[in-house]
Amino acid sequence: MSGGGQSPVIVTGGAGFIGSSLVRLLVGRDIPVVVLDALTYAGNRDNLAGVPDVTFVHGDIGDAALVAGLLSRYRPRAIVNVAAETHVDRSIDGPAAFIQTNIVGTSTLLEEARRYWRDLSAAERDAFRFLQVSTDEVYGSVAEGKSREGEPYRPNSPYAASKAAGDHMARAYFRTYGLPTLVTNGSNTYGPRQFPEKLIPLQILNAVDGRPLPVYGDGSNQREWLYVDDHCRGIAAVLEHGRPGETYNIGSDHQRANMDVVRDLCDLLDRLAPAPSGRPHAESIALVRDRPGHDFRYALDSGKLMNETGWRPTMAFAEGLEATVRWYLDNQPWCRAITRAGYDRNRLGTALR
Repeated sequence: MSGGGQSPVIVTGGAGFIGSSLVRLLVGRDIPVVVLDALTYAGNRDNLAGVPDVTFVHGDIGDAALVAGLLSRYRPRAIVNVAAETHVDRSIDGPAAFIQTNIVGTSTLLEEARRYWRDLSAAERDAFRFLQVSTDEVYGSVAEGKSREGEPYRPNSPYAASKAAGDHMARAYFRTYGLPTLVTNGSNTYGPRQFPEKLIPLQILNAVDGRPLPVYGDGSNQREWLYVDDHCRGIAAVLEHGRPGETYNIGSDHQRANMDVVRDLCDLLDRLAPAPSGRPHAESIALVRDRPGHDFRYALDSGKLMNETGWRPTMAFAEGLEATVRWYLDNQPWCRAITRAGYDRNRLGTALR
């Protein structure tokens, strides 16, 4: 896709981690963008600082009247739904917010998109896309091999179950109404501007503050780590080249156990931000009670996306991890603003509340 006076893409959740990175990518390709974001705890207008020519609308995807008005006013050629409650631990403590946003909100967005799409010209209907951004967690824990598109969903957390429901709704709107929907399932994404409840930014900020570095269980749980820019390029590739009604996995093949990731972070921080005591950061690693229902391993087969679009991940894990550490060290005002807003980085999701 390219700009040249074309109608915009609406990115919901565009002030969040993945959403703001996607906005930066699209704007860099001269694609006009309208951001719709409710600015919940993880949404941050500062994530869009310095991005030119973005129209920002503060609002919820579950507000049907607002969504209908935006579609009527801006006449988008695509909607990319990145808006979601995303943290597994928070879903354990309070599933209701995940049901409301990830299921009810997504369903509302789909219905308003359908109403808008049905009144477009034939050419505009053919060109329109609704892309649902989802997660590898919908497949559940993978004992061996890799998850492939079309395999049964087996979500094990309230978060994963809510995202699975949104994916199924997107598929249903294609099968029932013909709305040209797409679904992407991305692996564990990391990089700049990620809210520090997730593993990598939490460890970085805790290390800088001299706090313990908590690791769930014995640290052997495995994830496939995908740099955010690679993830967003994959989303853009599906938006441009994906076949309506299809699902595409976006992975990296960078499989790492959580403990290995934390030790890599400690080694980087020993070099880039040594502890005042001079002691290795790894001495602060603390094993904590495991997450209830903690999936052991995720792994994605991204061959379909590669074969159909030519997309490839380009960021090596060591390079991406160092770039991420440097970003958080260089952007302490961003980090402190989050702390001042009330996030104290204490443990969530114990199911003991």
